[in-house]
Amino acid sequence: MARHNIEARVRRVAEQALAEQHYIRPVDVLLGLGWLAPTHVDEWRQGRVAYLEGVTQGNLSKISTAMAEFGRWARARGLQPSETAYEARTRDRRPLRFSASNDPGIEQAYRTHWISPELSERKRERLAERQSRPPDLLVIAASKPWTCAECAAEFGAGAFLMMEDAGPHCLDCVDLGHLEFLPAGNTALTRRTKKASRLSAVVVQWSRSRKRYQRQGILAEPGAIEHAEAECLADDEVRERRRLREEQRRSTADEQFAADLAAAIRTQFPGCPAERAARIARHSGVRGSGRIGRTRAGRATDPQAVRLAVIAAVRHDDTAYDQLLMSGMPRAQARDQIGADIKRILTGWSLNPALTDRQTAR
Repeated sequence: MARHNIEARVRRVAEQALAEQHYIRPVDVLLGLGWLAPTHVDEWRQGRVAYLEGVTQGNLSKISTAMAEFGRWARARGLQPSETAYEARTRDRRPLRFSASNDPGIEQAYRTHWISPELSERKRERLAERQSRPPDLLVIAASKPWTCAECAAEFGAGAFLMMEDAGPHCLDCVDLGHLEFLPAGNTALTRRTKKASRLSAVVVQWSRSRKRYQRQGILAEPGAIEHAEAECLADDEVRERRRLREEQRRSTADEQFAADLAAAIRTQFPGCPAERAARIARHSGVRGSGRIGRTRAGRATDPQAVRLAVIAAVRHDDTAYDQLLMSGMPRAQARDQIGADIKRILTGWSLNPALTDRQTAR
């Protein structure tokens, strides 16, 4: 990939991330470029990867070009640098390493977050406080049977483990066996339990469908869970009213996002019927769906993300793609077979219907 192409992509990715969260990290850039997979970031944060560049796609020259351009862009935008500590989610919380060379200057560049000057002082302080917190300890609900690397005890699928250098360790061997599992689902109860518990850990499990770890709950001291339950019972009515207000706010925000996405679809594909554009926007933008509309690029109505959302809708609704999959045809072959149909429909939608009518009248 040519140097100027890398630099242009870095600027585009950085602008999108900054617009969404008002700060940006070098890791965000690598993720946005598609050079770094979220699963690899998870493994690195768990201390299972020696250094981040080791699981980043592309050679060191490309990575250096991207990081140099990111630094130039951040300074030109007047962003404020803030160095942040990165620690592994292991018992020793050892410092995480970014680069193959372990050069102090390169490591510092990776640790530096760039913050929008538009953030208020109070929000900058809250952001700095959040980013400076030690990371949560991470416990994994195993997807298959395993053996503890320390005591050699055997466990079945679903048993909790903590990954360390030597391999999986049972909770007793990592001194977490006295903690109790609190399933996810009640945000207030989880938050209060963590606050009251002197020791806690986040429990995750690998999702085969989403190709990433998903949070299942926390481990905490039994007494802390009981204390938090009592607090939640005391103010249940107040929290319910607050929850309803928040639901309404999210619903309004989702409706506005769907309208903005539909407008972006009509701008890029003016021949797409307005009702169809609205349906595509609602489907691809469902909160928590993992579809293209809920990605960072989708929420920013990036043209490529908009195009991918439309292609996905056309593929399933206007071609024989689903029937081909049901017949047993491999996905790649099925996509090749219906490629011409998608191209024909997108070409038709790319034309302005009013302009086409005038040209036909002539």
